[in-house]
Amino acid sequence: MPFHFWSAVFFIFGCIVGSFLNVVIHRLPLEQSIVSPPSHCPHCKYSIPWYLNIPLVTWVTLGGKCANCGAPISIRYFFVELLTGVAFLCCWLWFGHQSALLAIACCILLSGFIAASFIDFEHYIIPDEITLGGIVLGMLCSLIVPALHGTKSPGRSLAQSFLGAIVGAALIYLILRLGKLFFGRQRVELPEASKVIFTETSLVLPDGEIAYEELFYRESDVVKVEASTAELCDRCYRDVSVRLMPSKLSIGEEELDPATVPYLEVAAKRLWLPREAMGLGDVKFMAAIGAFLGWQAVLFSLMASSIIGSIVGVGMIALGKREMSGRLQYGPYIAIAAVIWIFGGAAWWQWFWRH
Repeated sequence: MPFHFWSAVFFIFGCIVGSFLNVVIHRLPLEQSIVSPPSHCPHCKYSIPWYLNIPLVTWVTLGGKCANCGAPISIRYFFVELLTGVAFLCCWLWFGHQSALLAIACCILLSGFIAASFIDFEHYIIPDEITLGGIVLGMLCSLIVPALHGTKSPGRSLAQSFLGAIVGAALIYLILRLGKLFFGRQRVELPEASKVIFTETSLVLPDGEIAYEELFYRESDVVKVEASTAELCDRCYRDVSVRLMPSKLSIGEEELDPATVPYLEVAAKRLWLPREAMGLGDVKFMAAIGAFLGWQAVLFSLMASSIIGSIVGVGMIALGKREMSGRLQYGPYIAIAAVIWIFGGAAWWQWFWRH
């Protein structure tokens, strides 16, 4: 078959994979099965027949609306299908002359990038199914396609994959721990005697509410308040330090089980919140990249993603779209940096170190 016959095949198959990735992006963070039930409208639960589930075509012909209830369907579904199709096409155009298996391996990796990035943007997480599964797939692909690591030896390729996963995880975990050490606590100044409420599920501040799941990533994380008063349902404290951890609540010298305290109200002018430099999902995500592409790609992705993330973060702050202390999803920028490595970054890296 002509080379560009396969170009069309890769694009079409990529769009089909993109349709599946939409299911993954929607259901995985909600801990729902990605297999059952079949594709359906999230509004009316209408089960979508195959002829109304054709990538790109269906969204355009229906005008981005459900065929049954007319509810709007997010343009994200169309964009993910198109993006995945283009990604597969680029893999074939870039690597097809060298190796069809290499192109397919890169398609698998880019599919993971797309799913991880969209989930991270919306939910600030990268599921283990993508990261840990990516590590396993990376090692398997390295064994089958040694060209991923620039060698013809499956054994050497697998060793490079293992080393890349170790370096990726260790390097990002070190940055995570150092970030926690130096920037792991955020001081929040409040108006005098502001009311701060600890509910069963969240911390309520004068200007908003923060779910505990956004504050506590590990058992050692702590919310600290210097309170002028602290009130439980049955007693009151004055001029005490209140410390809340996932499994312990301290009010002065008294220690309580948070599960037995449904409501706590304090008056304070400042508090300290736990803060993460990076999440454990990023650690595992970089390990998966290392498993696919090797330790050199890890170093490149770390440096390039830092630059990309900084530019985006500063730009969003300048436009008023984000606070200086706001959280930034780092996974998508790691993915962009790794894509740069795949499509030319590796050659640039080798040239740089030779000169």
